[in-house]
Amino acid sequence: MNAQPTHDLKAALGDVRGRVTAGQPLAPRSWFRVGGPAECLFQPADAEDLATGLARLSPELPVTTLGACSNIIIRDGGIPGLVIRLGGAFAGIEVEKDGLIAGGAALDATVAETAAANGLGGLEFLAGIPGSIGGAVRMNAGAYGADMAAVLDWAEIVSRDGSLMRLDVAALRFGYRRSALPDGAVVVRARLRAQPADPAVVAGRIGEIRAAREGSQPVRARTGGSTFRNPDPAESPLMAWQLVDAAGCRGLTIGGAQVSEKHCNFLINTGTATATDLETLGETVRKRVQEKSGVTLHWEIKRIGLPRSEKETAQ
Repeated sequence: MNAQPTHDLKAALGDVRGRVTAGQPLAPRSWFRVGGPAECLFQPADAEDLATGLARLSPELPVTTLGACSNIIIRDGGIPGLVIRLGGAFAGIEVEKDGLIAGGAALDATVAETAAANGLGGLEFLAGIPGSIGGAVRMNAGAYGADMAAVLDWAEIVSRDGSLMRLDVAALRFGYRRSALPDGAVVVRARLRAQPADPAVVAGRIGEIRAAREGSQPVRARTGGSTFRNPDPAESPLMAWQLVDAAGCRGLTIGGAQVSEKHCNFLINTGTATATDLETLGETVRKRVQEKSGVTLHWEIKRIGLPRSEKETAQ
């Protein structure tokens, strides 16, 4: 797949304390349940282990970090180079009087629940975001009127060269569903602000968010969250799902991939889809929306790795 074979990758990582595995299947980890394997998967023991491993690798080597895999399509040819997956050591949550410090692998919903249980409000929106805190920081995840930019104090990252550093919210230069997180950086911890609140009130708000999500989104399907970003209001007053619906794409199917009937900004693996099916369907929807309304939809779901044909050519 690349200039540094897997056995060289394992040797280059040296005596890291985490787990290193070649050819690890990734489809079972993805919410879509599609995609090829990781050329080499590294599950570091802790932040220091991650920093040590990254510092030993050639800067030209491709490195990909996976979180909860809730908003990505892993292509059928798999992911070349090193894939990093943060495990339980990165999922801790520390409660403070006016906020939480959450590990990069802590699930957004778990953070919201922990805040509620400890009488902290303002983080309820995280209950409506499938994914982990690291990914939420990277994409400035948001829902139900709030986003990470509004609650983040700082994030600790390990940079591509193995440096461990802390960035405050200003340094991340958050925008709509984006941040200025350095390329290749891995979020290992983040500090989120919250306010003292009645635990029952916070828990009630989380319940409302979950009920709204359950009622409007195909949460029990093999899906990946919102497929396209909402367009800039200056370009269109309509939301992405409205544009998709107006273009006649609700229920549209390619192979085993389908545009959800329940919420047409969601793609679904009906059981037999490949990553190619999903990506082709998404591109077909984008083309039809462009033809119908003149609006160019932009992917919110990340598509990573190699198509199967490119993998075969590279081998």
